[in-house]
Amino acid sequence: MRGFRETIERDPARAAVVARLPVETRLGLYAGLLRARLHDIQLKRWVRTGVISKAWLGTGEEATTVGPVHALDRGRDVVAPMIRNAAACCELGLPVSDMLRAYLGSDDSPTRGRDLHVGAWALGVLQPISHVGDMVPVTAGIALTFQIRQEPRVALTWVGDGSVNTAAAHEGTNFAAVQKVPAIFIIQNNQVALGTRLDQHHLPGNFADWAASYGIPHAAFDGNNVLDAYAATKLAAERCRRGEGPALLVAETFRMGGHATHDEREARDTFPAALFEHWGKRDPIGMYEEYLKADGVTVRRLEEVEAEVTAEVERASEQALQSRDRMPPGESALQGVYAEKGR
Repeated sequence: MRGFRETIERDPARAAVVARLPVETRLGLYAGLLRARLHDIQLKRWVRTGVISKAWLGTGEEATTVGPVHALDRGRDVVAPMIRNAAACCELGLPVSDMLRAYLGSDDSPTRGRDLHVGAWALGVLQPISHVGDMVPVTAGIALTFQIRQEPRVALTWVGDGSVNTAAAHEGTNFAAVQKVPAIFIIQNNQVALGTRLDQHHLPGNFADWAASYGIPHAAFDGNNVLDAYAATKLAAERCRRGEGPALLVAETFRMGGHATHDEREARDTFPAALFEHWGKRDPIGMYEEYLKADGVTVRRLEEVEAEVTAEVERASEQALQSRDRMPPGESALQGVYAEKGR
């Protein structure tokens, strides 16, 4: 807890951002963290009871998504999440029930059963691309349109510590840097790419000098500290709106599980148990909850928020399960598909 608070106070600019946050915004961040965790817990229950075969979770990494999303302007800015950033959809207005329906593949899911990569363009959430790293050039392109139209808007995406090695991620970052577009790229360093540890695929083992190679500003934040994530993103977004080009943020966090629910044992074998214990003590929800208590928020108010979010997710699960028999008709596979007519 001492480290959590010191992280916020260490940078005067970030500390000033946090100091200006009203209580309702702070509680909104808390609700967002809870919603993200309970969304994952519900999916895990479904896996264990045979409702679905597996799920891709962001357990332990919630602050890396929730903080930055809340720092942007809802209804104006655009985010492009990876599948592990599913909380971005919920925080920008997509019902949790729709998120769960995507896993069921029902006809009333956001993608009508086509894909569990969920987005909502009307809400400012671009549907993820399965190929990791490819959202970087797409985000750069969106930001370029904002620049051309002289709109004070920002486009943000996350890229994993493994997918930064892809050609698409490099080309997209370089293009954004050269064109000075209003984009924010968050390297979500959760220490492992699928089952490959960071030290096995990346030298020197961190991203401290990564942004310098593109000539753009760099800032690191504690990916388990939602206030640090919020403040770092808020400052980067303000810089983008001033026309000063893109920013690259590095979130240091840890994936508390496997690539998906099917390989959790393999994930436990990838790292020593002490590392899971270390990051488990830095759980983003528990840490933030204790911070709020010390900051004067009553236990009763926190319990009220928890009860509200818990009820929301439970209702969403019930609503989603009612859609299990509403599978898309076969002919719908031909709708919304574009192809060049053969000669």
